[in-house]
Amino acid sequence: MLAIKIFLILGCILLQACSHFRSVEGPMNHVNDFFKCDIRPKTLLALLPGAYDTPQDYIDQNFVKEVRNRNIYADIQIVDAHIGYYTNAQIVKRLEEEVVSPAKSKGYEKIWFIGISLGGYGSLLYSMNNPTALEGVLLMAPYMGVKDVHMEVQSQGGLKTWVSKNEATTDLNLWQWLKGYALPSADMPKLFIGYGDNDRFAKPNGLLADILPKARVTIIPGGHDWKTWHQLWTGFLDTSFLQRFDQTPLSCKIQ
Repeated sequence: MLAIKIFLILGCILLQACSHFRSVEGPMNHVNDFFKCDIRPKTLLALLPGAYDTPQDYIDQNFVKEVRNRNIYADIQIVDAHIGYYTNAQIVKRLEEEVVSPAKSKGYEKIWFIGISLGGYGSLLYSMNNPTALEGVLLMAPYMGVKDVHMEVQSQGGLKTWVSKNEATTDLNLWQWLKGYALPSADMPKLFIGYGDNDRFAKPNGLLADILPKARVTIIPGGHDWKTWHQLWTGFLDTSFLQRFDQTPLSCKIQ
């Protein structure tokens, strides 16, 4: 019951009108973009949208095109994980049952979550509950829960020194789990974060960025908008963290 109340509060804060919630009946919608080759990729990139966004926004903003332009050897699934799944406390269960578990059954060995804003929050909640399921997580300007928690973290000098004696909540548990990134651990997925220096979530994002390796943090001029996220996305794709397809004798095309 506590978790449901937290998610309901979250939804109303983000949308400012609970009447805007979309239905959670039936399977989550998604859009696939497969890298069709003689040898199928073993990597799946699962993209989770922000509160107001849909899979089509990722397409319109050329996120898929940028992957294909670089010949990244991965399939893509854009998941319509809208805010209704958060306010009904279904997001973690749905991501496991409708994204991760089916992907593994199809032979994918490396699954990445890419989450923008609320999608970043969903990526973190899933990772907290399933810490060994994902190869990695890319967060772009993630929403990181209610303000009270990260303000408490900030008041104590950051995640390394923060100790909370408050009653456990979903967001408090999340920040406690994130504190584990201050210590080496084999049970934590690779975590990357990027955001604009003028983003409304820059302060809580910075608390996480402070304990991650510098190579996994990108801060650029910008706000909470697609222009900034597109730049963060292309910057990540230009690193060597994702495998490229360089076996030119094989016949490949996008399906």
